[in-house]
Amino acid sequence: MKSKNAKNLAIVALSGALIKTNYIDVPRDYFKHKAIELKMQAAWPSGDNIFFEMAGDYCNMVEKMSGGSLKIDLQPVGAIVKTSEIGQAVSSGVIDMGHWVTAYWYGKNPAASLFGTGPSYGMSSNELMGWIEYGGGRKLYEDALAKVGFDYIGFFHMPMPAQPFGWFKKNVTEASDVKGMKYRTVGLATNVLTAMGMVVRQLPGGEIQPAMKTGLIDAAEFNNPTSDRQFGMQDVSKHYHLGSFHQSQEMFEIPVNKKKYNSLSPAHQAILKNAAYAANSDNYFKALNRYSDDLSKLMNEHKVNVYQTSDEILAEQLKGWDKVIKEFSKKDPFFKKVIDSQKAYAKKTMKYLLMNQPNYKLAYENEFGPLAKVKI
Repeated sequence: MKSKNAKNLAIVALSGALIKTNYIDVPRDYFKHKAIELKMQAAWPSGDNIFFEMAGDYCNMVEKMSGGSLKIDLQPVGAIVKTSEIGQAVSSGVIDMGHWVTAYWYGKNPAASLFGTGPSYGMSSNELMGWIEYGGGRKLYEDALAKVGFDYIGFFHMPMPAQPFGWFKKNVTEASDVKGMKYRTVGLATNVLTAMGMVVRQLPGGEIQPAMKTGLIDAAEFNNPTSDRQFGMQDVSKHYHLGSFHQSQEMFEIPVNKKKYNSLSPAHQAILKNAAYAANSDNYFKALNRYSDDLSKLMNEHKVNVYQTSDEILAEQLKGWDKVIKEFSKKDPFFKKVIDSQKAYAKKTMKYLLMNQPNYKLAYENEFGPLAKVKI
């Protein structure tokens, strides 16, 4: 008996020695608090791409806000699935999260475009995000997800400035100038510009510049001066038209697998949501600075002619929107429900904002002179 007890004591002593020598630097609660890692795939390539950079900004905010307890492994487009497959991949758990725009699931339901690339009714992307969070838009967004079979929680960030009408072979000022023109865009804008008489082709971002170079298309848009410059659009066109209603209120969508999201602690759930709000401001501030820097480079280094899209073309775009909205609302009661909600919110909020907002262009030109002649 004594021999057996001595043996047991020796084993305990040896175990204690092993613990002391091998695990002394490991915190007692290490395994309890080991970092959770989520896998995200973006719709953007890595490298010199500002959208992938913005996705990375969001991921970094999540990690910092969580003190390192929640991390996101960000992958570029194609690393796991194609762009068009991101929504389903998130829903099924192939990836935990995505980073794209709702226009990329427009093919499943045209109402998808209303959450980022719909008609303006006077609203910019900032006001549209207000509608989503405070005007009933989030419930309608969740209904849209259910209709297409997406099983995820979605967050929005980065209220994009109005997108340029794009790159042309000449300065276009009248609606007749663009009729019959082969043009690249996506989402509901395809229907709007078709209504204007344009021949629309939907192409991935990376195919736009080569398609214009070979003549497959005559004109194109993507999103902003920085992305357009990164694509090399200045090498195939010297006529760049800013400010268009075809896509005037887009933002990023961050889908999160619902089962994975529900498995997280309330604190981690709140971090995923509030990091999107934080990235909202940070990405917008970055965009204003970078887009204007790259617009300057396009004009000064690449000798690109930059124009504001003419009021005549803008008016024709609005007519196109009216036609498309009427057509889709007749076919789909849900589409009409979303539109009616947006109209009600825009009528109320934009009455205040437009009446309260002074003419900032007047103040700008008072200091710097006529807008079109200012050199930056």
